Amino acid sequence: MKRISMLTVLFSVLALAVVLGTGPKGLAQDDRVVDGRVKLGLQMAPVPLNLTGKDRNLVGIGSYIVNAQAGCIDCHSNPPYLQGGNPFLGQPKQVNGETYLRGGVAFGPFISRNLRPNAAGHPAGLKLEEFFQVMRTGLDLKHIPPPVPSPQLDLLQVMPWPVYSMMTDEDLRAIYEYLSALPR
Repeated sequence: MKRISMLTVLFSVLALAVVLGTGPKGLAQDDRVVDGRVKLGLQMAPVPLNLTGKDRNLVGIGSYIVNAQAGCIDCHSNPPYLQGGNPFLGQPKQVNGETYLRGGVAFGPFISRNLRPNAAGHPAGLKLEEFFQVMRTGLDLKHIPPPVPSPQLDLLQVMPWPVYSMMTDEDLRAIYEYLSALPR
C-alpha cells in the first residue's frame, strides 16, 4: 500500500512539473518555438543569404521580423514586387529580389534608404551600435537632408523609429544580423 501511495505521489509531482512547464513561460523558453520561427524566417527570405560567420538563429529570427512582422519591404523596396506578383492586386506574391530593401521609395521629399550591407558588410552602412542608435532615436547619422528645408534635418522623418525603438535588443540584433546576411 505504501508503495502504491509513493508511486502516486511521484507521478503526481511529475504531472504537475509537466503542466507548470508548458504554460506561457515554458513555451517562451521552448526551443521548438524558436526553431520554428528561425526555420520559417530562413524559408521566407526572398534573396539568397550569406550565413558565413553569421548566427543562423539570429538571421532566421531577423528575417521573420523583417519579412513577416515589420513590413520593411513596403518602404525600402522600389518596386517591391515583380510584375504579375503584386499581392495588393490579388496576384500571387513575388518579391522583386533586385530591389529588395535597396531603398528608393519617395515619401514626399524623403527617400527611403538602402538597408543592404555596404562593402564592409554593415547593413545600411551602419555598425551595430549605430544601428541601435538609429532605431532607438531616429537620428540620421548620415545627415542627408531632404531636398526641401526641414526643421528636423537630423531625424528620420518617415521611418517609424518611434515604434521600432520599443523593440528588444535581441530583436534589433536579429534584424541587424539578417540585414548583414543579405547580398550587397
